[in-house]
Amino acid sequence: MGDMVTYLSDAGTRAALLDRLLEHVYLSLVPLVVSVVLAIVLGLLCHRFRPVNATLIALSNVLYTIPSLALFAIIPALIGTRVLDPVNVISALTLYTTALLVRPVAEALDAVPSHVTAAATAMGFRPWRRFLTVELPLAVPVLAAGVRVGSVSNISLVSVGALIGTGGLGTLFTDGFQQRYLAPIIVGIVLTLVLALVVDLLLVLLRNRLTPWVLVGKP
Repeated sequence: MGDMVTYLSDAGTRAALLDRLLEHVYLSLVPLVVSVVLAIVLGLLCHRFRPVNATLIALSNVLYTIPSLALFAIIPALIGTRVLDPVNVISALTLYTTALLVRPVAEALDAVPSHVTAAATAMGFRPWRRFLTVELPLAVPVLAAGVRVGSVSNISLVSVGALIGTGGLGTLFTDGFQQRYLAPIIVGIVLTLVLALVVDLLLVLLRNRLTPWVLVGKP
């Protein structure tokens, strides 16, 4: 505990921790937002075009099996960036999270009752309006569950990026191991856990706000 107090008592250390935390938030949440948009588009393609479904789901499954560290190293060669560019981590996590979300989105859209979509069509809803105002809102609970998993996965995987020199809370782990100093490692673990819990809570609140009918009848 003495080391922890000494470590956190330094103003420069606290400022550096805040910078690392904000960087971690940026690196983990930007790909989450981008991947949600991509997954909705790809999930819609799977839902509307059955021949595309099997191909996209298979590609998503294969992509998700690639080790994160290997993907972090491959991305710069694929898109022509420098190894330490944050865009490498953002690109890799966007691919991972999109791969994770495509199947849930497609299955959620498939689960929308046909009589609901038929009623919307009979009321004059065109396909895009029907999708945005009827099908997608009904798919939100399933999509939200996938996004919650993706958020935790991203927050965890950003730390792995520290092994190739990117920022975030993962640098606390690498610095602690290199210096044989336990305090930054413990602080990094605690901040990562707190960040994951806060983001998950915010996602639950957002889901409840978007789907108030789900809460009707619950105690």
